[in-house]
Amino acid sequence: MSTSAEGNAPAWQAEIAALQATLAAAIAAADDAAALRQIEVDALGKKGSVTALMKRVGALPPDERRAYGAAAGQARGAVSAALAARSDALAQARLQAELDDRSFDETLVGSSTRRGAVHPLSLVRRDIEDVFSSMGFHVLDYPEVDSEFSNFEALNIPSWHPARDMQDTFWLDAGHLLRTHTSAGQVRTMHRLGGEPFRAIFPGRVFRYESTDASHEHTFHQVEGLMIDRAPAAGGPGVSVGHLLDAMRTLLSAIFGEAVQVRLRPGYFPFVEPGFELDIACRNCGGAGCSVCKQSGWLELLPCGLVHPNVLRMGGLDPDQWQGWAFGLGLSRLVMMRYGIGDIRLMLSGDARFCEPFVAGC
Repeated sequence: MSTSAEGNAPAWQAEIAALQATLAAAIAAADDAAALRQIEVDALGKKGSVTALMKRVGALPPDERRAYGAAAGQARGAVSAALAARSDALAQARLQAELDDRSFDETLVGSSTRRGAVHPLSLVRRDIEDVFSSMGFHVLDYPEVDSEFSNFEALNIPSWHPARDMQDTFWLDAGHLLRTHTSAGQVRTMHRLGGEPFRAIFPGRVFRYESTDASHEHTFHQVEGLMIDRAPAAGGPGVSVGHLLDAMRTLLSAIFGEAVQVRLRPGYFPFVEPGFELDIACRNCGGAGCSVCKQSGWLELLPCGLVHPNVLRMGGLDPDQWQGWAFGLGLSRLVMMRYGIGDIRLMLSGDARFCEPFVAGC
């Protein structure tokens, strides 16, 4: 690899800096969401300019690869942060324009008098956010249309992994997809909040191209949780599976108003090591067996584990200095257990009668 004219600095340092500066200027000049979206695709998409940086590391001399990877990762994080900040600014500008519209008459009487109902998903999500907020967690939100990098590569899921199969994922153009799990927000959150210990959850809707039944749906809801702290080697307290279980028991007790029977068993997920499945005793059948729990008496509710070192690296964190745990709570299934709903498909059926029993929760 050639070096620059100034000293012995590798030429790629100036190249990465120039690309980052160019993208920063383009993001700042974007005047609507469509223009900003195109910049994101051109930079972070499957064939994007920043994505291309990550693919060049193998061609570098071994002694330059680590520094190059860190610089490229920093550039990706900076571009992602700039995109998010500009998106927020554009949204605020649109809102202000509406507020400044003099043609709106707030004194007009509305025509609807029938009281609506809060959807049970919204009720439980609101309670979950309250519980985690009380424990010091940020509540974050990320796009449902995400990049292949965030949904797979950043989570230690290589191209040959079964999670990439066309039968599981709704693929879109330019390397984008409908996110298959809220875990896609993990590395985004590390770039957003990393550098200091943090706790965060990010609830939302996810999509799987799969057959439906009483406990499976192609569109459903999850809540991702992530806690990062300094490792003992870096003078921090570290994190453990015990911390994770305590947080989960606190959540479930708050949701159901009583202690809940759970079991923890080994599970494999590429982005955690070790990985676990936390199951809840089926409250629909009392453990006797039903269509929701597939006659087992237990319902898979919460894949979890300690964050894999490769995921920490993708988030710009040194795994020798940082540790963390993560979970992916099945929000739709939790709602079913709380309200005794026997079929997950009812929740997105569009039938207004389904929400009528929840009017009191408004």
